[in-house]
Amino acid sequence: VHVVESGGGLVQAGGSLRLSCAASGSTLSINRMGWYRQAPGKQRELVSTINNGGRTEYADSVKGRFTISRINANNTIYLQMNSLKPEDTAVYFCNVLVRGTWGTKNFWGQGTQVTVSS
Repeated sequence: VHVVESGGGLVQAGGSLRLSCAASGSTLSINRMGWYRQAPGKQRELVSTINNGGRTEYADSVKGRFTISRINANNTIYLQMNSLKPEDTAVYFCNVLVRGTWGTKNFWGQGTQVTVSS
């Protein structure tokens, strides 16, 4: 599975950005897609995920500000980020979870930088 993100950039606090992620290749076994982020000197953390049934989860720090959506037909997800804060600054990574009879495997994109200035 090949994963490609886009949409990062520089924005002022209070602004908005939309991230996109597209998965290609052996996508029939995709179970869940989502976003993680990693700030300098910190561990990678979950931001939001969405599964095949449309069930979503969000980190407490982004609830009410970020919205994840998915187009199953082309294995694409979006992360609409509103009311951005400087603490949202990080590299955002798209994650694709593939599930099969052999177990599960995670695939990652290369990451896209989001910088929020105060």
